[in-house]
Amino acid sequence: MSTQESEPTFRVKVNLVEVRVVVRDAQGHTVGGLKKEDFQLLDNGKPQVITKFSVEQPGPKPVTQHAGEIPENPDQQPTVSTAPERYIAYVFDDVHLQFDSLAQARTAAGHYLESLSATDRVAIYTTSGRGEIDFTDDRARLHDALNGVIPHPVSGSGTSECPHMSYYMADMIQNHQDTQALEAATQDAVDCAFAGVAKGNGAEHMARNAATMELHLGEHETQISLDTLKRVVRRIAAMPGQRTVVLVSPGFLNPEQHQEESAIAQQALHSGIVINTLDARGLYTVGDDASKRVPPRHLNAIFANVDSTYSQYAVREKTADADILQGLADATGGTFFHNNNDLNAGFRRLAAAPEYSYLLAFSPQNLKLDGQFHALKVVIEGQKFNIQARKGYYAPKQAAGPEEQSSREIEEAVFSREEYEKIPVQLHTEFFKSSEQDAKLSVLIRLDARRLRFRKLEGRNRNDVTIVSALFDRNGKFLSGNEKTLQMRLKDETLHSKLISGVTLKTSFDVRPGSYLVRLVVRDDEGVVAAQNGAVEIP
Repeated sequence: MSTQESEPTFRVKVNLVEVRVVVRDAQGHTVGGLKKEDFQLLDNGKPQVITKFSVEQPGPKPVTQHAGEIPENPDQQPTVSTAPERYIAYVFDDVHLQFDSLAQARTAAGHYLESLSATDRVAIYTTSGRGEIDFTDDRARLHDALNGVIPHPVSGSGTSECPHMSYYMADMIQNHQDTQALEAATQDAVDCAFAGVAKGNGAEHMARNAATMELHLGEHETQISLDTLKRVVRRIAAMPGQRTVVLVSPGFLNPEQHQEESAIAQQALHSGIVINTLDARGLYTVGDDASKRVPPRHLNAIFANVDSTYSQYAVREKTADADILQGLADATGGTFFHNNNDLNAGFRRLAAAPEYSYLLAFSPQNLKLDGQFHALKVVIEGQKFNIQARKGYYAPKQAAGPEEQSSREIEEAVFSREEYEKIPVQLHTEFFKSSEQDAKLSVLIRLDARRLRFRKLEGRNRNDVTIVSALFDRNGKFLSGNEKTLQMRLKDETLHSKLISGVTLKTSFDVRPGSYLVRLVVRDDEGVVAAQNGAVEIP
């Protein structure tokens, strides 16, 4: 029997296709009590076997005190601390938000901050990366960060004056060969650059150049927002407990980066993160907004028709901008709050996960590793429900091996708050203060090896057990981790006589006084996982 120690490496890979489903009745209330057999899951129209099914309800997860007596100083014993239970990451899309909408959203978010509980932790992020604050319960710091959020558009984006060109129209011209959009932009160039008199192909060249430039800027803005979401999901995935991302945005066009959007939703699903979205435009009138986007031109029938065409495209653009907000919410079991000026109610609704949701998973049969999109559909026979679920997924380009599968399962368990007792293991903590500012926190793990399942090979009982100890601070921030691999090649007499007292392992962390959460995860070769929490307070 031997052990190997290393720093844990956490990776997220897709092995199962997971689908979080929220079912609502005609009144909009979430429906609980459904069973696995109530659902049918279709992949590109073909029924799939649901291999994983669970019902999820938000709520605090218990943190058990496992601390032992401190041999060095019996007067200093750990006490149970109040651990964070819910993490909310607000992402303000200050790249796309205009000042009026952003100001109203800031005010509503500030009102909601006053209702936070002692076990809530909030972070504020921006797509520009400016003025961010990591997870904390310090309301004063949160309000300061919130008040500092202002629009930071990409320079030049959406400001083409001659001819006027939006990202949506640029996409239609460049990627969809839309002749109507090109003709409108060409006529606008004739009006604004050639005093209403067409001169050769100059106006069309101006329109195409404007479309090329606006497409580049629009794609850049979209990539900035997607990169921020990816970063936030990765950050909040490292927090234990209930995790929610709230994207506050007017929406934005995403014609080319669909795989990146899908990857964000996939990572959120794997990590148990709900993405809620709020359309900060509220209840808007498209026609009024669209008319402001087109400068007054020469008043004749041709250019009046151009203005009408621009207004039509502005209407379509508003709808297309919201698609990504709807898609992210649907894919992760979240809520899309839109067409409503009561942003106070919106922030109250979006801070919480749905009352009931269902996590379904399946292993696609004969799946080609080609990166192609697969359409998904969830059906509940005989019932008229509103079913919210992801619309599809992209096939991987390579298969994940057993080591990647093990790493993913361990990571998910480490950053969860659930406790599992499938492997007989006990967790104890103790600390010793070497000074007023320095302490050594020891984690003692006792494993009853006799109750593990072994594989018999060459006369030995074999099993490899991976043991990960992770340390989080009072705000749930991951501080450090330690991974040990216990390799067992035991004779029968060793297993049944010499391991009566179990196997004891120890790992240590250098810490300062404060409140901590220790998370212990144990996984054996058979894929069985156990997990425990330990809260410790070092005065």
